[in-house]
Amino acid sequence: MNPILNTAFKAARKAGQMMIRAGGNLDAVKVDSKAFNDFVSSVDRESEMILVEALKEAYPHHKITCEESGSHGKAQAEYEWIIDPLDGTTNFLHGHPQYAISMALLHKGVLQEALVYAPERNDLYMASRGKGALLNDRRIRVSNRIELNRCLIGTGFPVVDQSMMDKYLAILKDFLAKTAGARREGAAALDLCALAAGRLDGFFEFNLKPWDIAAGALIVQEAGGIVTDMQGNEGWLESGNVVAGNPKVLAQMLQVIAAHQ
Repeated sequence: MNPILNTAFKAARKAGQMMIRAGGNLDAVKVDSKAFNDFVSSVDRESEMILVEALKEAYPHHKITCEESGSHGKAQAEYEWIIDPLDGTTNFLHGHPQYAISMALLHKGVLQEALVYAPERNDLYMASRGKGALLNDRRIRVSNRIELNRCLIGTGFPVVDQSMMDKYLAILKDFLAKTAGARREGAAALDLCALAAGRLDGFFEFNLKPWDIAAGALIVQEAGGIVTDMQGNEGWLESGNVVAGNPKVLAQMLQVIAAHQ
């Protein structure tokens, strides 16, 4: 583990321990609604505070962009952290263990380091550009399946902004007819990590935020996968519309999606 990821993990582990304690008494967790089906809890905010304080102390010249509190540091900094302090808030609030802390570091706009930590399972996913991806210190790779009808696809419902719902449901229906199945777990960072580890063969979702996907996307790429937008192009971090998979599966997924563009 390099020094940057080591610093990130120490902060994530501290935040994760807080989450485990809070999960033992969910009735005491304060919850606010940011929008329809979009919640923020006191645990999100406390986790973000832990992560930001640790990064500010270790890297005072880095910019930090967070889901809840926005940006910290110089706007034109060469290095920028993108953080989701609790990806899967709704899962956490219902005692469902599919949630994680997601941290990514960009240098001049290019993803360089990624960490996704799932406290309930004590699973640590990491990647450094050009150095591969790891799960609990074990190297991981995307699956080698090449036939779409044998593939398991991960996805997420566009529940916050439902303007894409009809289009999404049409695409999902098509995938259900052409794959071995689809799974919706409610935490995009962990969906992408599952893809990187070969537990899923592909993933697609609309209207995600940078903190939802930055870390998971680099982990997928370093595990041998490809991440694009719905047209197979770059710009997915800005648009939030993401398709990912191994090269053979991704090409077939893009064909399915193209029929609904």
